[in-house]
Parts: sequence; C-alpha cells; structure tokens
Amino acid sequence: MKKYILIILALAATISQAQYRDDVNKQTDVRSGIVNNNSFGSIFGLINSDNFSMHHSFGLSYTAFGGFGGMALGVYTNSMAYKFSDRLNLETDISVVNSPYNSFGQGFSKQINGVYLSRVQMTYKPTDNMNIILQYRQMPGGLYSPYSYSGYSLYDRDNYFNNWGF
Repeated sequence: MKKYILIILALAATISQAQYRDDVNKQTDVRSGIVNNNSFGSIFGLINSDNFSMHHSFGLSYTAFGGFGGMALGVYTNSMAYKFSDRLNLETDISVVNSPYNSFGQGFSKQINGVYLSRVQMTYKPTDNMNIILQYRQMPGGLYSPYSYSGYSLYDRDNYFNNWGF
C-alpha cells in the first residue's frame, strides 16, 4: 500500500505544472471595465459622462399650527446637470414629496404626495455679459392655495411692494 501511495505521489509530482504569469506587477485599471471610452455608443458622442453631475438631498420637517394640528413632510430631491458646452447647460430637479402625517385629512395627503419636476432650467450664455435662462417650475398643489402666499397673489410677500412701484 505504501508503494502505491509513493508511486502516485511521484507521478503526480512529475505531471503537475506550475503557472507562470508575467503580468503579476501590472496595475489593473478598474475604470476601463466600467466606463466605455467609445463615444459612438453614447448617441454619436453627444452625451459625455464627464459633463454630467448628480446630487441628492433629503429633508424632513414638521410644522405645528397652534391648536389647529400639524403636518410632517419628507422631500427627496435629485438634482442633475449636464454641460453641453461652456455656454450651454441644462439642470433639472426632480422631487418626491410625502406627508406621512397631517391633521388635514387623507385628501390633503393625496393632494401633496407625489413626484414633481420641481425645476428644469436651460442656461445659454451667448456673450460674457449676457445670460438667457429658460426655466420651468412645478410645486405641490397646496402651495397654490388661495389661503397661502404663492407667487400669484396680489398680497404675496415678495410681490406686494413691486405692484405698487417700490
């Protein structure tokens, strides 16, 4: 039995081979496996990931209205920007609004909860001293209530004095 084990070990030692690798000290580039440098694949080179940025914010708040109750509000906002050139860029803010608790009833929650395209803005700078800004904003419906200060009321805090020339 010992002879057979020695013969098997001797044969295994002569049959086995070592693996030789000459690129052991070569640095591995992780980015090349994730990012494709071929610009043809990204809409004919129009979209470049180096010109794209994304930021996130999350806010929680609670407001008490004296003896009238209160409201909790959570807002997550994803802000994205893309720079087409040195003179043209596009920015968007997409928000998810949720009111998990309020004393105004389920109807108010349904009115304010949702996904909003809070802001889309395109900025074009034809010269160094001139900016052209096109902007769209969307706010939750409760902010346009006739009982609140929205941007469309004659008695709005921001526009009250401007209507009278001050």
